[in-house]
Amino acid sequence: MTPRLGIALRDVSVRRGDTWALRHVTLQLRSSDRWALIGPNGAGKTQLLKLLATDVWPTPTGSGAITYRIGRRALDPAEAKRYVTYVGAEHQDKYTRYGWDLPVGDLVATGLHGTDLLLQPVTVGERTRVARMLRTCGLARLAGRRFSSLSYGQKRLALLARGLVKQPHWLLLDEFYNGLDPGYRRRVDAALALARRRGQSWVAAAHRAEDIPRGTTRVLELAGGRLRRTMPWRHGATLRLDTLEPIDTAVQIDAAERTDFESLRVARAPNAPARRRRRASAVADPARVLLRLRDVDLYVNYRLVLRALNWELRAGEQWAVFGANGAGKSSFLKLIYGDLAPALGGKIEREGFPAGTPIETWKRHIGYVSPELQADYTTNVSLFELVASGRYSSIGLADRPTPEDRRVAAQWLKFFGLSRAAQRRPREVSYGQLRRALIARALAADPRILVLDEPFTGLDPLQRTLMRGLLGRLIEKGVTLVIAVHHAEDLPPGMTHRLYLHKRTRRAHSVNVDFAT
Repeated sequence: MTPRLGIALRDVSVRRGDTWALRHVTLQLRSSDRWALIGPNGAGKTQLLKLLATDVWPTPTGSGAITYRIGRRALDPAEAKRYVTYVGAEHQDKYTRYGWDLPVGDLVATGLHGTDLLLQPVTVGERTRVARMLRTCGLARLAGRRFSSLSYGQKRLALLARGLVKQPHWLLLDEFYNGLDPGYRRRVDAALALARRRGQSWVAAAHRAEDIPRGTTRVLELAGGRLRRTMPWRHGATLRLDTLEPIDTAVQIDAAERTDFESLRVARAPNAPARRRRRASAVADPARVLLRLRDVDLYVNYRLVLRALNWELRAGEQWAVFGANGAGKSSFLKLIYGDLAPALGGKIEREGFPAGTPIETWKRHIGYVSPELQADYTTNVSLFELVASGRYSSIGLADRPTPEDRRVAAQWLKFFGLSRAAQRRPREVSYGQLRRALIARALAADPRILVLDEPFTGLDPLQRTLMRGLLGRLIEKGVTLVIAVHHAEDLPPGMTHRLYLHKRTRRAHSVNVDFAT
């Protein structure tokens, strides 16, 4: 059998900004093992994966070192990088942030060259390998599609194909199953099963037990940047991921019940009309229509995503949006928020906002969270500025924050246990911490409607429990919720309606109070 890459860490630490992301980690990764990486938000999981991928390097602390070896031959990091592939949400976000919009076939081909963009022509042999990998991942029909036109799950699978096409010794998967419907999960399972038969190994970060890939043999747990434990793993074993203690947060699991939510209500942003009276009257009058879609056709990148959609959002209704990857859920939520507009002939009616009202005015009343929004934030924005910008529906702040901006941002950062990270940049915090900051940003505007696209992506069990409780209390206080999820157990109490999107069509109906179960 051909020797494969082994990786050894000895007393390794990594500092990001003013924070130690990893501290004194000693670990031996043998080529015969396949690992699950667990731990709460801020534990250092992503930084460990990047360290193994040679994308970051240990901070000099004395004796710390990382070594790569195939058999008896030692490799330098540049050579070792040929044998490892990192795939995660941050990688996916980078393509969105920089506008790299390759056809899927070309995107996968970059994996053969180890580059983000194609810097040389693809040979006939390479094109054959790419086509074979696209078939393996069930993406052959998307080979000519632009990356930006894919759904969130399709993008994730395309990046997996890119990582697998060079047949790496190690796959480093960061919360890879997030945002995938059952069909796409089965495709990933099949691709990883093939990798396992070829002798490839992986380290896969996960927050849910069901997100640990089949074939995993060991579990590695991090807490506070330190190695907490390792243990054997077999599929079907019980692993209580929800027992992990929170890191870098003062938020307790019952915080949503103990918090005085009235004290978290915020003053409106400057020049924004009053909304308290409107919200109260809307709750009192369930016949009031907050938003109406009439005969809406929606195109994204010249592709029809939704057809002849008629839908109403009434006061007191709480909508959960379901559908397979590619069904149009994210596009539907962008339509509600105002980032997309219907094709000619379709109409959107917004209560209190007559035709011709600038869309920015509407957006100031809507809290919005999505994976794409997370990709928009760059390293020169602090978490404080990120949260405060929610009061203006902007990406960052154009002007100096007002005292009220500071008060509101501080209280939501504190609520989500992010006060100590207020001056850190998005790249200096974990993906889950950044997601919490984006949810805080959405709430900073005191929204009348919350539009949430897979808001629990990247959150550990403690934070998901907190968020369900928070959303449930906001519903009680009169906030209207439209939320897209793949896991029904993530829905807060108080949901009233379902919306199913399927093949550009929709089905909608009411549900009872036991909907979350």
